[in-house]
Amino acid sequence: MNQNNIRNFCIIAHIDHGKSTLADRMLEITSTVQKRDMKSQLLDSMDLEREKGITIKLAPVRMKFNDHELNLIDTPGHVDFSYEVSRSLQACEGAILVVDASQGIQAQTLANVYLAMAADLTIIPVLNKIDLPAADVPKVSAEIINLLGCTEDDILKISAKTGEGVPEVLDAVVERISAPTGDAAKPTRALIFDSYFDDYRGVILYVRVIDGEIKKSDTLDMMATEAHGLALEVGSLSPSMKSSESLKTGEIGYIVTNLRTTRDARVGDTITVKRHPASDPLPGYKLVKPFVYAGFFPVSNDEYQALKDAVEKLSLSDSALQFEPENSPVLGFGVRIGFLGLLHLDIIRERLEREYNLDLIVTNPSTDYHVTLSSGEELDIKSASNLPDVSKVESIKEPWIRGEIVVPAVYIGSVIQLIVSKRGRQKNLSYIDERALISFEAPLANLLTDFYDQLKSVTSGYGSFNYELDDYREESLVRVDFYVAGEMVDALSVMAHRTEADSLGRETTKKLKEVIPRQNFQVALQAAIGGRFIAREDLSAYRKDVTTGLYGGDVSRKKKVLAKQAKGKKRMKRFGKVDIPSEAFMVMLKRD
Repeated sequence: MNQNNIRNFCIIAHIDHGKSTLADRMLEITSTVQKRDMKSQLLDSMDLEREKGITIKLAPVRMKFNDHELNLIDTPGHVDFSYEVSRSLQACEGAILVVDASQGIQAQTLANVYLAMAADLTIIPVLNKIDLPAADVPKVSAEIINLLGCTEDDILKISAKTGEGVPEVLDAVVERISAPTGDAAKPTRALIFDSYFDDYRGVILYVRVIDGEIKKSDTLDMMATEAHGLALEVGSLSPSMKSSESLKTGEIGYIVTNLRTTRDARVGDTITVKRHPASDPLPGYKLVKPFVYAGFFPVSNDEYQALKDAVEKLSLSDSALQFEPENSPVLGFGVRIGFLGLLHLDIIRERLEREYNLDLIVTNPSTDYHVTLSSGEELDIKSASNLPDVSKVESIKEPWIRGEIVVPAVYIGSVIQLIVSKRGRQKNLSYIDERALISFEAPLANLLTDFYDQLKSVTSGYGSFNYELDDYREESLVRVDFYVAGEMVDALSVMAHRTEADSLGRETTKKLKEVIPRQNFQVALQAAIGGRFIAREDLSAYRKDVTTGLYGGDVSRKKKVLAKQAKGKKRMKRFGKVDIPSEAFMVMLKRD
């Protein structure tokens, strides 16, 4: 295909604004997919994506329209996958910005617009769901004009569900988005914007060829990871794989390689070929680091090997997933896994339970901390139980995030109160029509549990939230330990700010009292910082009536039997073991 007739574009939007539905209509109109093969959310291949109604894995597809080759990338809309979105934008010359006419601009819309502007893309604004009774076209159009500085005529008004206005979107893609500008004569450089592991074919890469071309059987060099592989097959997706002899300059397609794991070919890396190698990689590559960690333990220790194998298989296709073995005196053997965010954690947990039939106990998610010891040594700890002795610690740094919340103006007060309650600081307040954009910074650990739920609650469901990691800051942090019947349960230990530790200890012991079943003896539930106990709740014992068989006679008979029972309870308290149910380890997830 002549380079001037190629258009590479992606669709960006907030979750549930109709991104995948618009992609479906485009595939139908361009006859890329026959009507009989059509189903909703066609590019969302995972069951989880269909159930949750979100895109988790991006998907490229090639369409033919009016003698032009259109390469579309359907990107994820969630904040956890923003690095993937930024790489996809680098592979395109234009972006279709989809905004729901009934909901208006949301936080993720803004985040993706900023990414698209940073990548210098042509943005085509599209107003979707205009057929809904709740659609407010003039108001949302004004919001888009405010945001992009475009005119009313630039905004395309469509209904992706019915197909109304979608052909005009395709026309706009051809007219407004420029053709790729790569040079076929230059050394080969291609950008990896996604990679996954296929059980039968190995690692498959989704790439955009910037300069040169990649042919079948070429020897590939990854410039960041320095891995080498072979191009066993190259081609395009429409949406099923269609092999060809080569991928030329400006084209988007797939490469089947002989690599064993996606760690050898990470998202954002530059590929070159041995026969015409490039010396400079493409800019913007960074190693994605997880910053949310949770311990995964099988309910039965016999399943530990199955869990380890399952996590290893998932990590083959998800290069952001990092894990290491973990051992807990209470829960036994398990693995500690690092994630990009809470949605990422949720998806991996569901995949492990569904695809590998595992019964799991997941501990409270935490973040990582940078610890400096008195000796000058620096540690990166991923779990509170790994914190060294306090006397050896010089300072502890925790990650802070920069966040943005978009809400209707009437909820500003309650949102700022919520931010302050999480030790956050409001930085800026601006308005997009009738909506307020609140910029703030806050410690990540305080937002991990139920911040999003609380935000939805105080804004009656209208608030949307987007964040990115800022830096690590030194704070007065302590480790709060929890004791059940005098025994420390290390899987429950958490890091907390000194000012919040007492209230956290009291809240958590109350929660534990609700979920741990009563025993035949009294059980003390305690929270402590080092050797100082800061909270206590008691689980009262079951009282078995041992005097039921006594009739008449002297009262001393009754006293004798009760004394014997008290002696037995005392002995049981010394040797008895408390079974802790799996719900106890999730107790921090819902603090209120």
